[in-house]
Amino acid sequence: LTFFLFYTYKLYIFSRILTSTTSAVRKLSKLDRSIELAIQKYGGKYLARGGKFSILEGKHSYERNVVVEFDSVEKAQECYNSKEYQKAKSHRDGKADFNAIVIKGY
Repeated sequence: LTFFLFYTYKLYIFSRILTSTTSAVRKLSKLDRSIELAIQKYGGKYLARGGKFSILEGKHSYERNVVVEFDSVEKAQECYNSKEYQKAKSHRDGKADFNAIVIKGY
């Protein structure tokens, strides 16, 4: 009798966004739908998107925080590198300070 153990894990992308002007905020909010469609296409699921937050420790100058869950590193990279995401991202470039990291979960 042979047992195979397959460990599956989730992958999380944490993004932080700081916009420079109110008009930039309005423009970026219009892009949310384009980015959402790309994330859904590659199996991503929003766990947190915007919303009120509290700082527990340190400094956090970002206005908006987003957490997206993917099933694998490959899916997250496919999404980020996709035509859909890159097109939406191009509208953000130069209008917001954007920081994103990928973290492997359990």
